[in-house]
Amino acid sequence: MQVYSKSIVDILEELSGIEAITNPAQVAKLSEDYYHFSPVLVPLLTGKVGDLVVRPCNEEEVLRIARACVKFKIPLTVRGSGTGNYGQCTPLRGGIILETSRMQEIKWIKAGLACVQAGVKLATLDKKAQEIGWESRMVPSTVRSATVGGFIAGGSGGIGSVLYGQLRDRGNLRAVRVVTLEDQPRIIELRGDDVQKVNHAYGTNGIITELEVPLAPAYAWAEYVVCFADFMTAAKFGQALGNSDGIIKKMISVHAAPIPNYFTALQSYIPKDSHCALILVAESDREPFMSLVKEFRGEICYEKNAQEASKGISLVEFSWNHTTLHARAADSSLTYLQSLFPNDPKLKLLQQMHEYFGDEVIMHLEFVRANGVVVPAAIQVVRYTNSDRLNKIIEYHESQGVIIFNPHTYILEDGGMKTIDHNQLDFKRMVDPYGLMNPDKMKGFI
Repeated sequence: MQVYSKSIVDILEELSGIEAITNPAQVAKLSEDYYHFSPVLVPLLTGKVGDLVVRPCNEEEVLRIARACVKFKIPLTVRGSGTGNYGQCTPLRGGIILETSRMQEIKWIKAGLACVQAGVKLATLDKKAQEIGWESRMVPSTVRSATVGGFIAGGSGGIGSVLYGQLRDRGNLRAVRVVTLEDQPRIIELRGDDVQKVNHAYGTNGIITELEVPLAPAYAWAEYVVCFADFMTAAKFGQALGNSDGIIKKMISVHAAPIPNYFTALQSYIPKDSHCALILVAESDREPFMSLVKEFRGEICYEKNAQEASKGISLVEFSWNHTTLHARAADSSLTYLQSLFPNDPKLKLLQQMHEYFGDEVIMHLEFVRANGVVVPAAIQVVRYTNSDRLNKIIEYHESQGVIIFNPHTYILEDGGMKTIDHNQLDFKRMVDPYGLMNPDKMKGFI
């Protein structure tokens, strides 16, 4: 794969003193994420590997790597923990993989705000922030391993989005420092709305080295699984809880049968073939929460107070795309979609889609705040037959007004945006004139 003006030996000499990995098996492993969730992406990304992995520990070492990439015209792909799902950190043209695992410094934490290096794990940040009564506003279901930089570059929302919206909402990222791949690489600090130039851009237009992220008040989160006789009652309960402004919640994750059957660690709690809601609610709001459960005739089949929930496995690890992980562990032929339903308080469109597709597209909802209202996002589990059928399922959703964030493409704009973000594209043209950053992922630059 070495098609550059210098051999790997020469590049290693240029980067002497920076930790490097050349073992082909390790490099191949660090070239992957969870793109195998998609049967469409597997044939496109299998075998796409880097030539070399480097692990800088500070911004100065990142600058040295950037200079070497520009000097020898070597592609560069940035990697956090590799917990993405559609090849965000898989290199399409080989080259150097910059892994951020050694960039773990928490620069500072104060009330409501933290400054961290890109490789700091979200769980580590939360543990530190909780010492002064704060925590991350939102985290992915991979919170134990995901990095702050990787979440910003490859994620969109998560546990906490029912309160704080999406990562791209104004205020959910305060500042970011990036290293460029210009003839003379430099450090640029983006603040305010300028952070959107690199937010959820897969590292195509800047090496994120440091971030300022907002924090939320830390609550004692109790965990519940509530079972229901039918899926739509479970969904309407989720909507009602989302709309209950007096109840503080962090996660409302609703699953149609047979999805809960895939949750091996919860099988002793959840009756077989149940429809259920997995909930994180402030421990102090247990009484009004229980009143809502009673109103919808739900049955509590699992309950842990905050202290109990802090030990062992968390319900977080059965939500968002961890649901897909558990489902595929039981049946590797399953895949998924990512959807956003419009504001529809009676959930009529959701019911229509649930009844139309039945067991082929199994409903899994994550309630989020979007444009000031709580709506169901969906990470449906799909019984895959072929790509043509998958495309027809996507087209039908879109024809009915459901937004699809397509997880079966590695092209940035084809996933969720569906249009070219000219702010991101213009920034790439400035900071990456040779197109070396995660090449072939940004449609407008291909």
